[in-house]
Amino acid sequence: MSRAVAEINLNAIEHNLKLVKNKTNSKILAVVKADAYGHGLIPVAQAAVDSGVDWLGTALLEEAIILRKNGFKLPIIAWLTPCGEDFESALNLNIDLSISSLEVLAEIVSAAKKIGKIPRLHIEIDTGMSRGGVGEEWEDFLVQIGHLLTENKINIVGVWSHFARADEPAEVMNSQQLSFFNDRVLKLNAMGVNPEFLHLANSAAVITFKDSHKSIVRWGIGLYGLSPDVENLGDSKLIGLKPAMRLKAKLNLVKKVKAGSTVGYGATAITKHDTKLGVVTLGYADGIPRNANNLAGVFVAGQRAPLIGRVSMDQFVVDLGIDSLAKTGDEVIVFGSGIDGEYTIDEWAKACGTINYEIVTRIGPRVPRIYTRE
Repeated sequence: MSRAVAEINLNAIEHNLKLVKNKTNSKILAVVKADAYGHGLIPVAQAAVDSGVDWLGTALLEEAIILRKNGFKLPIIAWLTPCGEDFESALNLNIDLSISSLEVLAEIVSAAKKIGKIPRLHIEIDTGMSRGGVGEEWEDFLVQIGHLLTENKINIVGVWSHFARADEPAEVMNSQQLSFFNDRVLKLNAMGVNPEFLHLANSAAVITFKDSHKSIVRWGIGLYGLSPDVENLGDSKLIGLKPAMRLKAKLNLVKKVKAGSTVGYGATAITKHDTKLGVVTLGYADGIPRNANNLAGVFVAGQRAPLIGRVSMDQFVVDLGIDSLAKTGDEVIVFGSGIDGEYTIDEWAKACGTINYEIVTRIGPRVPRIYTRE
């Protein structure tokens, strides 16, 4: 092994897709945005297709284009498509596009006219998150949609939105968003627009809110074996998910230090006892959060070793303990499923004051991905 590697278990990806198939009758869209949440776009997309997924979804158009150019034939949607994107390539590659503004709609229509295509569009509705989606401009938006449909310049194949609090099942906002979504769809139906695909449910809603499943569910963080919210929904094991990523590194150095030794930049940590320290070959340039604390660490020589001091750009230090059998050159597990005693992704997230999504997506390109079937 090189200094560090992220092992991606494709069997875990397939297991997590089988789990969602048992929870819904809807078509399943595998969310592979952000390089498949840091797990690797093409290998994960292929594993999803091999498991019978119906759709692939990305935020960025460039990732959708990469998927098409790598031979993926099933429906693909890209939903973060600002003005100035390469809409001609998207249309030529039969990529569905999300629209939530008249400005983007106009650019897509213009691009479609140049190449003689009718774009397949999904209207994003702002149902209360106040992020993407058509909001107060709804009536003006409908007028323009009506004109373009009459002129046969667009094909509205989908309508979608996104929950703000689906990871909090008891929140009344979830049912309010669903109701608002349904009302907007009825408004479209009244003007003769009957989209084939309605999608609102994210991973949390797939697990907790069956009424929201509609014709497609979007399986995002669950695809990678991680809980949408550990506090409210339980961890991966409770839900039945299998984490797919295991991050490994090496000990560049093991050395003894005396009690009272300062550790790292700023001397923010001081050893309380004589101990052994291990220098791990990963840092914030690789995606290890600089603000991680000693609730995180590594698993080595059969024991957990907590982080001590600040994370540096290329390395961090762990307290091995005076009796540790770890030695220079040993392999460590930074995080994994927890089955063997290693720290989990959720534990690292807690140690950094963040969520598991961020821990896996920020593991950088300096860390090679290798694919296994354990």
